[in-house]
Amino acid sequence: MQYLSRPEERFSFTVAVAIYAAAFAALSWPWLSGTVAIPYDAKSSFYPQLAFLARSIAEGQWPFWTPNVYAGWPQIADPQSQIFSLFHVAAAWLTPKIGPELTDRVVFALLFFGGVGVLLFCRDRGWHMGGALVAAIAFSFSGSAASRIQHIGQVESLVFLPWALLFLTRALDRSSLLAGAAAGLFAAFIVLGRDQVALLAVYVLAGFVAWHWFSGAGIGLCMKASIKPLAAGAVVGLAIIAVPVVLTALLAGISNRPEIGYAMAGRGSLHPSHLLMLGFAGVYGAGDFKRDFWAPPAFQWHDVFGHTDLFAAQNAGQVYVGALAIAAIVGIGLTRGLIWSREIRFFTVAAVLAILYSLGKYTPAFRAMYEVMPGVSLYRRPADASFIFCALLALIGGYLIHRILTDVQRPPARWQRLIEVAFWGALAALAFWLALKVNMLHEAFLPIVWGVAFVALAIGALRLAQAVASRDAFSAAMLLAVFCTADLAWNNAPDESTGLPPAQFEALKADTSDETIKLLKARLKETAAPDRRDRVELVGVGYHWPNIGLIHDLDHLLGHNPLRLADFTRATAAPDTVAGPDQRVFSPLLPSFKSTMENLFGVRFIAISVPIGQIDTALKPGDLKQIARTKQAYVYENPDALPRVMLVGDWRKADFQGLLAAGFPPGFDPKKTVLLEREPRGFGPTQGSGTARIVSYRNTEVVVETENAAPMLLLLNDVWHPWWRASVDGDPVDILKANVLFRAVVVPAGKHTVRFTFHPFEGAWEELKAKVGLGK
Repeated sequence: MQYLSRPEERFSFTVAVAIYAAAFAALSWPWLSGTVAIPYDAKSSFYPQLAFLARSIAEGQWPFWTPNVYAGWPQIADPQSQIFSLFHVAAAWLTPKIGPELTDRVVFALLFFGGVGVLLFCRDRGWHMGGALVAAIAFSFSGSAASRIQHIGQVESLVFLPWALLFLTRALDRSSLLAGAAAGLFAAFIVLGRDQVALLAVYVLAGFVAWHWFSGAGIGLCMKASIKPLAAGAVVGLAIIAVPVVLTALLAGISNRPEIGYAMAGRGSLHPSHLLMLGFAGVYGAGDFKRDFWAPPAFQWHDVFGHTDLFAAQNAGQVYVGALAIAAIVGIGLTRGLIWSREIRFFTVAAVLAILYSLGKYTPAFRAMYEVMPGVSLYRRPADASFIFCALLALIGGYLIHRILTDVQRPPARWQRLIEVAFWGALAALAFWLALKVNMLHEAFLPIVWGVAFVALAIGALRLAQAVASRDAFSAAMLLAVFCTADLAWNNAPDESTGLPPAQFEALKADTSDETIKLLKARLKETAAPDRRDRVELVGVGYHWPNIGLIHDLDHLLGHNPLRLADFTRATAAPDTVAGPDQRVFSPLLPSFKSTMENLFGVRFIAISVPIGQIDTALKPGDLKQIARTKQAYVYENPDALPRVMLVGDWRKADFQGLLAAGFPPGFDPKKTVLLEREPRGFGPTQGSGTARIVSYRNTEVVVETENAAPMLLLLNDVWHPWWRASVDGDPVDILKANVLFRAVVVPAGKHTVRFTFHPFEGAWEELKAKVGLGK
């Protein structure tokens, strides 16, 4: 099935990119000028990861493991670490002394790259430059890509989709090995995101290939012609993704979420009422925290229509793709049937499937997809499919605008105009009725009026562009690009979810003047000792604080990440984040800030936004000493925090699953006894004494010198993970899992050098061999 146009039918790419760049600069200027910064996950999760990556590169360290969160974490297997992101690695390499603003620049570079891919895709198909520009601008600055720009990983997964489609189309239509290899390259870049958007984008690509086969001139001929280019793409793609995907799969298997149940996933559905925002961007107040948000799952909606049991941020349903695209889709796509045109039919079907997926539990379609489609059960928020849905709407809208500008056709019939007017009238009536029903008409009236006005102006702009397109294609394209830019600048302007004052993120700067950070660094320096590397807890200080240790090389016990090691999560009850003080909960093994496990972690200082007794009612007066009150936090010291490395002679065998359920036994003293899940070979309990000191502590290597009169256990109070290896004086030794979570090795009497090293590739390979019965 041939989709590619002849060269003489294509617009000037240079001119199109220049117009797109001007629109892009206007829309991104609030962020790139430093007026606002992308908040929330962009600064809490993604920027600290980028800062850690840059700091590791600058220090000549491998960024594969970090001690700065969760008592140790395998960065190389974490999709959010950005280790396998070409754009982020380049940014970290080129700017070792980075700041929070770099994250914003990288994400806008990604969006620009994606928009250029849309232009090339449209140009290949011979679309009018006006349609291509609207598609590219809408792709980059509308829908979920705009409203959820803080989810940088998902944005990155999305931006490679038009490039993969571009080269996949060329590969299939030309049977080109080179284009097939390029398609595999960009498909691999998508997969490296290892998130739900990446999964769905891959399904779009697979569906595109199947559509090509079944809608072409004979399935056999189409399949035969595509074998070589698809094979080339598969070879290139698999070579790039094999290692990262395997590492992440192995991590997921020992994480807190090896899969997500259907009921839990359903709580992340897009409510059908959110689709009103396709026409009325601000109807629910989702982008303005100064207004009351009243769409599901807001309490105002629940009071009238009942509880939805949804767990989703209020920006999850912001799917406004611009008035031009939606006016074209309604005006000639639906009323005149052009949405089912051969050139765009696949994308129409894909968009329908994407919105059905997004709606999650509200249609039976998602349940079928959850049960049948591999990978779907790994993710908890079907609303993420709105990224794909909005991108496809941008393409469909661009195509339909192309048809408006190039087709010589009769004016629409009167009944078609009536259907178009009736559609918008019914949509506005529904919006007014819902607002009235929920008693929010005073909030929704003006946004509904603005929505109607923008649609009317868009219809006028399309008619005007159509009138001039036949004699001046450039002017028609410029008109639509200017209108689209103005529309999205108004309706998708920076808001509470997408753009906040940069001053809020002062603490994220490497050279910050933040008093809490400066205090913690100073006190940690004072308590430093040869056997110590004290940890901290940062609870409720701010949304962007839980991963701040990745920036400042502070070892925070917790962090911000949907993925955590399963045993660590059970031992500590660690949630996704501790942005609020109420999110710090306790477990049987760690029942209080004053507990044996907290001491084993070596948590010396706790910064918390409220008096600590409000969170931990088990504390008694004098258990912890308040040492400071900063602008953000009360700061406490735990004088009983244990060293990072310890020599212990006595050991006992223990049931770790029982300890996770019931806690440490009464009388257990970790300074005298180590609890082990299996007996160490050739070593019985002793009562010896000795010293241990840290010689070197780096991301993927910890070197300890020991001196002891009798054989003892060296305890390293970092999280145990199967990819770590240890040696004593260069001779490999077993790393025992100690005290439920930590690492221990047997050291003989005398002076010795113990080296712990992280080997993710070797470790993963051994795990794989064991899973297929080829290893131990």
